[in-house]
Amino acid sequence: MALPYALRALGSRNFRLYYSGQAVSMIGTWVQSIALMWLAYRLSGSTWFTGLIGFLQSAPHFFLGPFAGVLGDRVSSRRKLLMTVLALLSVQSLALAILSRLHLITLWQLAGLALFAGLCNSFETPTRQSFFVQLLDRREDLPNAIALNSMLMNGTRLLGPSIGGILIGLTSETVCFGLNAVSYLAVLWALNRVRILQPATPRPPSHPLADLAEGWRYVAGFLPARRMLLALSAVSIAIAPYSTLMPAIAVKTYHQGAELVGLFVGAVGLGAVVSAVFLARRPSVVGLSKWIGIAAIVAGLGAGAFSFSRWIPLSVVFLMMAGFGMFMAGACCNTILQTIVDDEKRGRVMSYYTMSFIGTAPLGHFGGGWLAEHIGAPMTFLVGGVIALAAGIAFLAQMPAFREHLRPVYVTRGIIPASHDRPQ
Repeated sequence: MALPYALRALGSRNFRLYYSGQAVSMIGTWVQSIALMWLAYRLSGSTWFTGLIGFLQSAPHFFLGPFAGVLGDRVSSRRKLLMTVLALLSVQSLALAILSRLHLITLWQLAGLALFAGLCNSFETPTRQSFFVQLLDRREDLPNAIALNSMLMNGTRLLGPSIGGILIGLTSETVCFGLNAVSYLAVLWALNRVRILQPATPRPPSHPLADLAEGWRYVAGFLPARRMLLALSAVSIAIAPYSTLMPAIAVKTYHQGAELVGLFVGAVGLGAVVSAVFLARRPSVVGLSKWIGIAAIVAGLGAGAFSFSRWIPLSVVFLMMAGFGMFMAGACCNTILQTIVDDEKRGRVMSYYTMSFIGTAPLGHFGGGWLAEHIGAPMTFLVGGVIALAAGIAFLAQMPAFREHLRPVYVTRGIIPASHDRPQ
């Protein structure tokens, strides 16, 4: 039976197998994420400390991301690198489960384990982003595979926190950590079963620092890449602290518990799923760039409006807008970069994408946690909304130059004909 056009990348058996294992693992990851933030807030009672946990989980992406990209481009098997890192993350979840079950967990143990996960993820994320292209039967399905990957990440963001909030209410954080430890077995099994259809392009010998410099020259010297990553960084810093601030919002603003945290974080995920479905239905990358600016504006409006809402259904709608905008901007940048970058630079370029989307988030987590201590969590959402709104307006104002530089690359790669005058 033929798959719907929006699911065409799943026609590749290996991508489908990997996608299924990754779905199970990502649900576990998001179940743990809500438990980790809730446990951090329950033990400390401080938005500053939950901000620190968010910082420690994301900061390694900023500092180690480019080096992880170099490693991903140099290793003979990205699959083996992925499997090693995922196994280490499973051990981290198991340690959290044991320590919390024995009531031995301390704030600094929690911080240390969060940092360990951040270190592992700084290598896992860019490697994963550059790996799944090797599993496709048809290379032209890459934009759809990117959209489906975004749908997976954000669909589990919708489901996982809701499950986590319910489990915390019915049992404890320990169950969430244990569930995540077991969930990694699914993706490890899938990675062991897939066949690599698109081997990595052979590269001449080079020094790692030279590789690092080459990746930087590309993203800094190519105007579309530079502007996309700058806009994405601004949106991430502004909107990403939602997960850090949500426990305080639930307790202090709505006088409720972990279930509401799960609902609100899930609402962000639902908005992100809508953005992924939109992208999956698109036939081409052409015309996608303007959506980066539009998405940033939607995210800013959603976060700003959420700061004033005190009615849960309306707050859910505004958080969906914030989720749609932040992850639409991220997925559009991802799709365009993956489409235009050469294979031998893919790991490095995607590491800079990861650094911009995830690695800058610690500034938002830490700054948002500190700001919330002084002006409150709702007003911190307003500040973030203004930043994202300004970033979106600035990006759209620069679109003519952006398209002028992007068009020759699209022509060279056969995406548009030389006479094409539609927006890029």
